[in-house]
Amino acid sequence: MTKRLLGLGMGLGAVLLLALPAVAAWELDPAQSRVAATVVQIGPDGPVPRHHEVRRLAGSADASGALELPLRLNQSDVIEKLGPLPPWLSGLTERPMATLTTRFPPERLEQLAVGESLVEVLELSVQSGNATRMEPLAVRFTRESANRIRVTNAERVALDGQELMADPTLRSVLLLLGYERIGDEVPVSLDAMLVRQ
Repeated sequence: MTKRLLGLGMGLGAVLLLALPAVAAWELDPAQSRVAATVVQIGPDGPVPRHHEVRRLAGSADASGALELPLRLNQSDVIEKLGPLPPWLSGLTERPMATLTTRFPPERLEQLAVGESLVEVLELSVQSGNATRMEPLAVRFTRESANRIRVTNAERVALDGQELMADPTLRSVLLLLGYERIGDEVPVSLDAMLVRQ
């Protein structure tokens, strides 16, 4: 009798586990995922704001919500502004300028109804060159359909302009664009789309 009850309990447990909704893996849709930044150029005629974008953000999250996102120069509008690069710089366009990693809660995304939003503070790791920084980032997830979730920053985000100029890779890119001095703040906005894999 005890063995039968144990077997029945295990069978019911297996059925319940199978009935639970699976947590889907998500990926960024490159056609609808970008980061925009405003860099204030400090020149002899005063401050001049200039807008830049890193487009075609691409990355897949595993079932636990871990996401790695490399940012390359060829994803930015820098190439359009600079025109053809000299051969010695061509390899630079493919190499990540920075790699972002974070983890979001996929089980909470699954609970969102269409039209609903939730705000999560994610721990963002930013690796550039040999330096790695950890930054909290408040992100808003808005379910647009069963298989699509819009991701935007939930509050104002600004990078430290002096830290950007201190990074050798980013400084090289900024100098190529003609930025010898920039403002203390670089406001950044995220607009991305997560889709089910």
